[in-house]
Amino acid sequence: MAVKIRMTRTGTTNNPAFRIIVVDSRAPRDGACIEFLGWYNPRVEGENHSLNLERVDYWLKKGAEPTNTVRSLIRKTRRKAEAVASQPETTAPVA
Repeated sequence: MAVKIRMTRTGTTNNPAFRIIVVDSRAPRDGACIEFLGWYNPRVEGENHSLNLERVDYWLKKGAEPTNTVRSLIRKTRRKAEAVASQPETTAPVA
């Protein structure tokens, strides 16, 4: 079974939102999914997506193929996670 990581549309008319899911590549866009990995809302500024990177890595190792848009969201999420991890922790001054 060929597996894809892609988006399914949710939301209302003229207000799209998307779920990032793992699905059989032959399934329809809004069909049943294997696993829910995150969400993406293009109409929100700032924090407009969230992904479970551990599960994304699991599915990529299993051979799942992300779509181009999902691939770019994975890259953005990884960069954001690396930036947070590389920031030095601030300690409160001891008085």
